[in-house]
Amino acid sequence: MAKWVRVAYQGREYFGKLEGDTVRVHSGSMFAGPEATSQTIPLAAAKLLTPSVPSKIVALIDNFHELVAKLDHAVPTEPLYFLKGSNSLLAHGESIRAPKSYSGKVVYEGELGIVIGRRTSGVLAGDAARHIFGYTCINDVTAIEIIAKDPVFAQWTRAKSFDTFGVFGPWIETEVDPGKLIVKTILDDQERQNYPLSDIVFPPEKLVSLISQDMTLEAGDVIACGSSVGVGSMKPGSTVSIVIEGVGTLTNKFE
Repeated sequence: MAKWVRVAYQGREYFGKLEGDTVRVHSGSMFAGPEATSQTIPLAAAKLLTPSVPSKIVALIDNFHELVAKLDHAVPTEPLYFLKGSNSLLAHGESIRAPKSYSGKVVYEGELGIVIGRRTSGVLAGDAARHIFGYTCINDVTAIEIIAKDPVFAQWTRAKSFDTFGVFGPWIETEVDPGKLIVKTILDDQERQNYPLSDIVFPPEKLVSLISQDMTLEAGDVIACGSSVGVGSMKPGSTVSIVIEGVGTLTNKFE
C-alpha cells in the first residue's frame, strides 16, 4: 500500500510516503512526478495536515441504494451534488467546532473520498481511473437543520461549509479497490454506520467522468462519494472516527 501524507514539522510543511512510523519526504509535486529524498520525519513528532489542499470538495447525496430506499427517493439518473467551501477543510486530530451562528443539530456523515490526481475535464468513464490519485476518509459534517430552514431555497452550501466541516484524511491511499471497501463511523466507541461501497449508485470512476462533464477538476480536488444509513448528531465532547479498512481512520473531536 502507498499512503501519501502532508505534515507540519519544525515550522515547515512537507509531503511524502508513509514508511512504517516515519514519513519519507518527497520533493516536487505529490501529483506530478514526486521524487523521494533522503529525509525522513518521525510521524509521532509531526502534525498531520489535510492530505491535499483541494480547490473544492464535490459531495454527493442519494448515492447509496439502501439510503435511497429508506428515504423513499427515486434512484438518481445522474449524480446529485453540492460543493463544500475550501474554508471548511480540517485535518485528522483537529477539532470540529459548532458554529456560533447556529444552535441546532450537527451531524456526522462517514464517506469515502476520491482524490483527483490531474486536471480532469470531460473524461470518459473508461479513462477516469487515470485521473484518480487515490482515496481518503471523509466526515461530511452538516448543520442539518439549516438545509430546509427556508422553504424557498435549500441551503446545502451553508449547512455544509462552516469552518471545520470539511474533514478528511489522515492520508491518501493509492493502492486499493474501492468496490471492496466498508465505511464505518464510530461515535464515542459505538458503531453508528457500517455500509459497503458495493451498494453505491455511481461508483468512483463514473463519478469522476460525469462530474468532469460539468466542471474541471484539479489535482488535489476531492469528491465525497456520499453517505448511507446511520447518519446522526454529535454532542459537544464527542469523538467521531470514520474507519475504512484499507484506507485509514479519521478521528476528530466535536466541540
